[in-house]
Amino acid sequence: MSGFFGVVSKKRCVYDVFYGTDYHSHLGTKRAGMVFFNKKEGFRRSIHSLESDYFRTKFEPDLDKLRGKIGMGIISDTDPQPILFNSHLGRFAIVSVSRLVNIDALEKHFLDRKKHFTENFQGNVNPTEVVANLVCEADDFVAGIENVHQQVMGSCSLLIMTPDRIIAARDKLGRTPVIIGKKEGAFAAASETAAFPNTGYEIEYYLGPGEVVEITSEGYRTLKPANDNMQVCAFLWVYYGYPPSYYEGINVDESRYRCGAALAKRDDVQADFVCGIPDSGVGHAYGYGNEKKIPYKRAYTKYTPTWPRSFMPQNQNTRDLVAKMKLIPNTDLIRDKRIVFLDDSIVRGTQLKDTTLNLRKAGVREIHMRIACPPLSFPCDFLNFSQSRSTTELATRKAIIQLEGEEKHLEEYADPTSERYRIMVEKIAENLGIDSLMYQDLDDLVEAIGLPKEKLCTHCWDASSEF
Repeated sequence: MSGFFGVVSKKRCVYDVFYGTDYHSHLGTKRAGMVFFNKKEGFRRSIHSLESDYFRTKFEPDLDKLRGKIGMGIISDTDPQPILFNSHLGRFAIVSVSRLVNIDALEKHFLDRKKHFTENFQGNVNPTEVVANLVCEADDFVAGIENVHQQVMGSCSLLIMTPDRIIAARDKLGRTPVIIGKKEGAFAAASETAAFPNTGYEIEYYLGPGEVVEITSEGYRTLKPANDNMQVCAFLWVYYGYPPSYYEGINVDESRYRCGAALAKRDDVQADFVCGIPDSGVGHAYGYGNEKKIPYKRAYTKYTPTWPRSFMPQNQNTRDLVAKMKLIPNTDLIRDKRIVFLDDSIVRGTQLKDTTLNLRKAGVREIHMRIACPPLSFPCDFLNFSQSRSTTELATRKAIIQLEGEEKHLEEYADPTSERYRIMVEKIAENLGIDSLMYQDLDDLVEAIGLPKEKLCTHCWDASSEF
C-alpha cells in the first residue's frame, strides 16, 4: 500500500523521520526514500531499493549527511520517491500513497501538451511525478491538490514539503489514512499511528476524506475542509494495519478480536486449539479462541529476519518459496490435533497451500480455516492490494472457473446466502486440502470495525465501491 511520515520541528528532525518512516515498513517492499531541507544545502534526498534489504540497513549510512528541521520519508510499494520539483509554485518535494488506474490517460494528457517526464520507473512514468504535474497545473497548492482529486481514478493521499511547511492531503474518499501527531516542538503527519509512540508523538488529529492541512512547527490548520463522503479501505483493519494503529479512532487489534469472535459465534466445529497465521491472523485468532473458550497455541512461528510477505513477488515460483520458507511448524503441537487456523484473507492461496502440506506432513488430524474477511472476488481498483497479472489468480476466480468453465455469475458467487457461494467455498477448501473453510460475513466485519457500511470501501468483496 505504501506509507509516509513527515515532520516539521523546531530542531533537527532527521532521526524522527528515519524511525517514523521505518515504522511503515510493513506497508511496502519496493523502494523507500527520505528528503530534508536546510538553508545551506536546500533539498537533499536519499532513495534506496528495499528488494534486497531493509529500510534501516539501507538508510543508516545516510543519516550523518542529512540535515534539516523539516523532512519526510516514504516506504513505497511501487515508484521511487520522494520527487523534487521546481515550478511556478516554488521548489517542493512530494510523496504519495496512490494508485493511478488511469495513469496512461494522464501520461497522454501531459505529453499532448508537450510536457515531459524525467522520473521513469521500470519503463513507465513515475506515478508520483504524474501527481506532482497535476498539482502544478493550478495556481496554488490547494487548487492543485483538488485537481489531483478530480483527475485521478483510484486513490491518492500525499505530502508536499516546502522549505518551511508540510501540506498533508488525504485521498478524496479517504481510502488511505493521514493522521497528525504532536510532541513538544514538533508536528508529524503519518499513514500509521503506530509510528507515533516510540518517536514521542501523540495522536492529535485525523484528516477527513479530501481534507488538506498545512503543518508547521507551531501547529496545523485546515486549508480545505473534509468531504462528506468517505470510503476508507476496510482491509486496513483486516490486514494492512499494524496491531497498535488507529484509523478513524478505531484500534486495529481490537477490531481483529471482534472479527475472530464473530466467526466463533457462527462456528460449530470441535477443535483442540486455535492458532493465528502470523502476523495479522493472530489478533483474529485470539478473539476466536476467547469466544470459543479454547486455548491459543502457536502451531506455526514466523521466521521474520529474511522472508517477506508471500503475495508481493510477481513470480509464482518466488511466491511459493516465500510462503513455504517463512513459517516454521511446531510438530509436537500439531501431531494428531484438530486445529482451527485464523488468517486475514485468501488472495491466491499461495501461503495456505504450502501451510496445509506442511501440516499434513506433521501429522495434523484436522485443519479448519477461518478467514477474517469475505472471499476476495474482485481485484482492488484503489490500492495495490490483491494485484495479480490476471484476476484468474484469485482463489475465488480459480474455483469459479473450475465449476463453470469460465468467469461468470460473479455476483451470485459473492452472495453468502447463495448455493453457488457455498459450492465455491467448498471448492476452495478442496483446492487447499483443508477439512473445512469459513469466511467472515460482511455484516459481521462491518460491525467489528465499527463504522457504517457506507463509510467503508468493500469493493474487493462485493464490488460496491466506485471511483
